[in-house]
Amino acid sequence: MTVVWINGAFGAGKTTTAQELIELIPNSTLFDPEVIGGALRYLLPPKHLAGVGDFQDLPIWRRLVIDTAAAMLAELGGTLVVPMTLLRQEYRDEIFGGLAARRIAVSHFLLAPAETILRERIAGREVPRDLSDGEMRIRQWSFDHIEPYRAALASWLTADAHPVDTSDLTPRETAARIAEAVNSGSVPVCDIVQTPEPTAETLAAGVLLFDEQGRVLLVDPTYKAGWEFPGGVVEPGEAPARAGVREVAEETGIHLDEVPSLLVVDWERPAPPGFGGLRLLFDGGTLDSTEAGRLLLPGPELRDWRFVTEEEAADLLPPVRYERLRWALRARERGAAFYLEAGVPFG
Repeated sequence: MTVVWINGAFGAGKTTTAQELIELIPNSTLFDPEVIGGALRYLLPPKHLAGVGDFQDLPIWRRLVIDTAAAMLAELGGTLVVPMTLLRQEYRDEIFGGLAARRIAVSHFLLAPAETILRERIAGREVPRDLSDGEMRIRQWSFDHIEPYRAALASWLTADAHPVDTSDLTPRETAARIAEAVNSGSVPVCDIVQTPEPTAETLAAGVLLFDEQGRVLLVDPTYKAGWEFPGGVVEPGEAPARAGVREVAEETGIHLDEVPSLLVVDWERPAPPGFGGLRLLFDGGTLDSTEAGRLLLPGPELRDWRFVTEEEAADLLPPVRYERLRWALRARERGAAFYLEAGVPFG
């Protein structure tokens, strides 16, 4: 089961290309995530949607895109062709990582006409006749997103996706080039970590690493949204502390010589679609400047990393995860571990 994701600026011709493409790739089906956004207008209360300028900013939209794509492939098999603009790397990582967790490979293509051609296409774009002020709003929306598209091109998009210059190509010709690349395997699938979706409560071990200024290391994984501590799920039969050491080495390249001491045991309550479980934090100690300098650059597992103060961490971590860090720092000061439930200490 595979996904061919067709990215590009609004107005780049993704949908028309996708419609042509399913005629060229055997056993392929079109899935337009725009239908998810349309459905959310009926599923969510108006007050929840108030002020939402883009459905992509809603976590439920991103989750439903992943779940719907997986369900369609489970039902139909073959290849799913998905025309959808993704200009925020964290959304790309969340969606592609969610698909990878379901063992669904993604080939990522970028339709990249010259900007003058793009503007001409937006200006001539057809819009529904029955949509009030539709022509003005849809075209202005597309024009407004040219700048974010430029920013994505300059930072991550061209390095991540296979570009196809469509300046002089018809949608059929563009689809033929993509089909040839897919069928020949000349474009590799996205290099993103495959973390299987849990089916029950999990045991996870994180390790706190500090620099010489006492700041703690946080990492930004590619396979899920939000900042985290180095670490991961403990494998069956694996000691939690050693799992943390293993994950630190895999993610950062830092090899700890000693088994770290326990700081926090936190029970994370189930919150569908998550199953919760036990979350352990260990003290990995202080890295001197030489060791800190050996941290790996971001790769398949990490988008970014940084050392932060406790106050800075509050702006990066989800509330429960921040509380876990806060009590871990207190445990480090007093030399005794804390037991928490959903970030709240007991005993």
